[in-house]
Amino acid sequence: MTAKTDFKLIFALIGVAVVWGTTYLGIRVAVETIPAWFVAAIRQGFASLILMGILLSKNELKWKSWPYLRRQLLVSVLMIVVANGMTTVAEETIPSGLTSLINALSPLVVFLGSVLFGLQRPSLKGFAGVIIGFLGVAFIFRAGLGDLLDPNYKTGIMFLCFAVTGWASGTIYTKKYTLKTDNIFLDLFYQFVFSAIIQLGLAFVFSGDTHIATWSLKSLMAVGYLAIFGSVVGYFCYHYALKKVTATEVSVLSYFNTVIALFLGWLILDEIVTFDIIIATILIILGVFITNYKKQKI
Repeated sequence: MTAKTDFKLIFALIGVAVVWGTTYLGIRVAVETIPAWFVAAIRQGFASLILMGILLSKNELKWKSWPYLRRQLLVSVLMIVVANGMTTVAEETIPSGLTSLINALSPLVVFLGSVLFGLQRPSLKGFAGVIIGFLGVAFIFRAGLGDLLDPNYKTGIMFLCFAVTGWASGTIYTKKYTLKTDNIFLDLFYQFVFSAIIQLGLAFVFSGDTHIATWSLKSLMAVGYLAIFGSVVGYFCYHYALKKVTATEVSVLSYFNTVIALFLGWLILDEIVTFDIIIATILIILGVFITNYKKQKI
């Protein structure tokens, strides 16, 4: 018998690939006038309020247990405070292209970590797919590879390395314990609340003198977009997909984020789509296809 198509999973995977592809632009606009840690804190705080409203309307906002809260706190620190927060801080000082390139290492780290912790078997197909997809991203930004050695970007690159490590660790941990959750919205609510509190503390420590009057409406709207789509929609899709497929198969879709970011640059900023970008896009799609392809069972 042919397996029944899981449309919810398909929509979740599309959400991961498309929604998070728009967040690089959103973060760039947000940090133009708002300090990065405040962007992250307000984003997650607003997202937690949205989820609280959803949970209250469904009568699902509840206390569970201390072990449950500790698990959500750990995921929050790894995937939101460290990964998302440090990526936001890095975009204050380094080009978005370089940010995309370094973040594209996440699927490779997730694949190696999943194999190391026994979440999936090592396979030539999985390794080849991840590498081909990364080469596609690297091909787009090969002219900027020299920026990796630019001393002015040293701090930003260091933040991104922490971000990649945090994201990969959080993804692997979430996959390992994904069967213990029965309400993704409740999980995310606690994760967003914890991260908002921590990031707000970091904002007051590291942002110096902050004048809210200088925050532009455009930046505030970008934060709102990041909260609704980047956090609520994006993280829900990611966690839902993690319940259905391997961590590597979900994370490798982040390569599409680069394609989406480039498309938005063409659509909004009138950037030119070159032949090199077309080649790179083909490599990325090929890498994702190789990683996720499975023979149809009859």
